[in-house]
Amino acid sequence: MIYLNGEWMPIEQARIPVLDRGFIFGDGVYEVIPSYSGHPFRLREHLVRLQSSLDAVRIAHPCGLDQWEQLVREIVARNPWDDQGVYLQVTRGVAPRDHAFPKGVKPTVFMMSNPLVTPAQSLREQGVAAVTVADNRWLRCDIKSVSLLANCLLRQAAVDAGAVESVLLRDGFLTEGSASNIFLVKNGVIITPPKSNFILPGITYDVVIELARANRLPLDVRQVSEAELRAADELWLTSSTKEVLSISTLDGKPVGSGKPGPLAARMNQLYQDYKRTVMRAPANA
Repeated sequence: MIYLNGEWMPIEQARIPVLDRGFIFGDGVYEVIPSYSGHPFRLREHLVRLQSSLDAVRIAHPCGLDQWEQLVREIVARNPWDDQGVYLQVTRGVAPRDHAFPKGVKPTVFMMSNPLVTPAQSLREQGVAAVTVADNRWLRCDIKSVSLLANCLLRQAAVDAGAVESVLLRDGFLTEGSASNIFLVKNGVIITPPKSNFILPGITYDVVIELARANRLPLDVRQVSEAELRAADELWLTSSTKEVLSISTLDGKPVGSGKPGPLAARMNQLYQDYKRTVMRAPANA
């Protein structure tokens, strides 16, 4: 079951006009919200980020935070899977094709849910391959826009190389992954770039930083040079669907020992413990 403009229906029945600006221009924003055992994860934080993206592209808010929360919980309840990934998209709406923003147009609101499959234990234990790619995206990567062609091309570069993710470099510095944030470890210190217009403010990124600080793990949020990236003892990618996943090879060369390191194991344990506290909470909490 999906939600489209105020109605619930099977996905096969959903129809969107071809003049929707999301289809014509990629003029819209989105969120992906994981839900574990019926409990949406960091729901309010995801929805606040959605509101920020809507503000940044000047799309009128179709719902308040409380209404969004109700809709997300309802779609989780209407679908059968224990763990789900809720996809929520808002476009500027339907209007004759013109680059300028139309007036008096109602936003298109679409929501669907799919089974959420997190990385297998074998991947957590072995790590995954990644490649470095020049970050050639636009200058507002902090907006979670549906205009993802650049990200698709960057991710395909990883697939073509037999890797899982592309690690992006801009002007000699690390930004993020094509669909993730990136952390590294050097000499026992967890290091990650700060939020900026070049980086999507990841919800899992925030959780990892909070867990590091709460558990007094050495943490340094600052710019990371390409040389530092390549000399890292550990590399991790983080996202709502990948959670915390080690990168064991970069451009075909081992990262550190070539296996997930001790801080990756520690952070994964902390993250899974945190998830369990969410899953034990009341479903409407």
